[in-house]
Amino acid sequence: MRRTRLTVGVAALCVAVGIPAPVRAAPPGPVPAATTATAPALPVVNMEATVLAAQIDPRRPDDTLTPGAKSSVLAVEQALQAQHLLDAQWVDGYFGTQTVTAYAAWQRSLGYTGLAANGLPGTTSLAKLGQNRFTVGHQIGPGAKVPRDGYTVDARTRAMLTEAERLLGSHLTLDQGSYNPGGDPTSAGTHDGGGVVDINVSGMSAATRTKVARALRQVGFAAWVRDPSQGDWPWHIHAAAINDTDLSTQAQHQTGDYYLGLNGLANQKPDDGPKVAIHTWEEYQRTR
Repeated sequence: MRRTRLTVGVAALCVAVGIPAPVRAAPPGPVPAATTATAPALPVVNMEATVLAAQIDPRRPDDTLTPGAKSSVLAVEQALQAQHLLDAQWVDGYFGTQTVTAYAAWQRSLGYTGLAANGLPGTTSLAKLGQNRFTVGHQIGPGAKVPRDGYTVDARTRAMLTEAERLLGSHLTLDQGSYNPGGDPTSAGTHDGGGVVDINVSGMSAATRTKVARALRQVGFAAWVRDPSQGDWPWHIHAAAINDTDLSTQAQHQTGDYYLGLNGLANQKPDDGPKVAIHTWEEYQRTR
């Protein structure tokens, strides 16, 4: 007898033997596109470089930019312009007097007064200015007010003095501290804020005074040996901590002049101190 081939569907066969039929998977479709795009990362403002520019740029005789600060300063200036505090003509990456004035106005708009509105960017005011515009990197600050030799300084300054003592192998005694508004009229307001001290040099030879000034410069101070011929004061070493955000306006000018090779006095004569590579406390710490 002739055999006939019988073709049975899978589904029918499953029914015949009493098991559930397999469910056919739907054919793959196109992958849906993402419904939201990833937001671009905000630029980062280098606080160290920005604060440094705010000290140096206002003292420059030209429009030279502080190295490494342009993009950060531009971001800050653009944000100040958006707050209607800085005219467009000054948005140029140069943290000059107009930008310092605008930044101080921003600080005052936040309710800050005194040293907190000195025109140098602080961590909180800078972060608020950058909201939805930039983030803040390389953050710096003076720290708490602390005692030193019967005077008041900030924690950052005390740490710098301690490191200078380590380099020298001897203790440094203060003649004047920081946060001393009007305490010494001959200081022209440099001690009104943080970061500035006078070192007692009683009993030191000329060579030792120079050695101390060099150590102070090495750790990030703008430091000079002062003598009675320069003003109404005894021999001492004057030191201003570069990039201390509590610096008074006068001390800001001194640190700017130091970078420009000047003596930090009103006569703006050439620097008469020991020559060292100029850097901040934070830069010094990174190279130790």
